[in-house]
Amino acid sequence: MEGQYYKQYSRCLDRDMEFKLYGSGPKLCVAFPPQNGRFFDFENFGMVDTLKPWLESGRITLVCPDGIDGETWSNPEGNPSGRIILQERWFQYIIQELLPWVQARCGTEGKALATGCSMGGFHAANFFFRHPDRFDTVISLSGLYHADYFFHDYMDDLVYANSPLHCLRNMPPDHPYLSLYRNSHIILCVGQGAWEDDLLTSTRRMEAVLREKQIPAWVDYWGTDVNHDWCWWQKQLPYFMNTLPL
Repeated sequence: MEGQYYKQYSRCLDRDMEFKLYGSGPKLCVAFPPQNGRFFDFENFGMVDTLKPWLESGRITLVCPDGIDGETWSNPEGNPSGRIILQERWFQYIIQELLPWVQARCGTEGKALATGCSMGGFHAANFFFRHPDRFDTVISLSGLYHADYFFHDYMDDLVYANSPLHCLRNMPPDHPYLSLYRNSHIILCVGQGAWEDDLLTSTRRMEAVLREKQIPAWVDYWGTDVNHDWCWWQKQLPYFMNTLPL
C-alpha cells in the first residue's frame, strides 16, 4: 500500500524532513522507524499492509516520519551533549511541527497512537510517556526503555527526559501524568528469541516500574522462537490493533 510522500522544511532541525501519509481516518497513528531506519521502512517491510483493514475502512490516518538516529542514539563517537540536544530538536520537530500539520491537514481527532519496532518502539514509548496529553495509546514492539543503553555513564537533563524508565521510576505519586497513563492503552511486546535479549531485559524492568506505579499495561512476552525481525512484528501489530477500540 503506497502513501503520499512529503518533504518539508523543519524549523526545529533547520533542514528538510521527509515523511509519508496513509489513509484519512479520525485516529492519528504515528509509526517510528527502527534504529537508523527511514520513513519508508514501515511500508517497504510490509507493516503498512498489516494496517490495511484500519486504513481502508477509514478508521486511522498513519504517518511515518523520518528519523535521525545515526546522528544521535547510534553515534557513540559523537559528543554526548550534542547528540542529545539534536535528539531533542528532532523530538520537538515531531511534537511542534509534524503532528500539528498532519492533524490540521487530515482532520484527525483526539490523542494519537504511537507505535514502532525495535528503536521505533523506544521512540513510541518515549513520545507516549513524555506526552500523555498528546498520545493515549502506545504499541511498542521489541522496544528499549532506558537511554543509558546508548549514553552509558553520561547523564544530563535531556538524556533523563528521553529515558522513560528513569522518568517513570522517579515520578512522584501525585504527578498528573499518572492518571493519564492509567486511562491510556499501554502495550509493550517482546519476543524471547534471537537478538531480543537486551530488549527482553529492558521490557521486564519497565514492567516492574509500571506495576510499582499501579499503571495498567499489557506486557506481552512472545515465545523463544520469536526473533527480532520484521516477520514477527508483522504478526504482532495487527494482533494488538485488533484489541483496541478503533
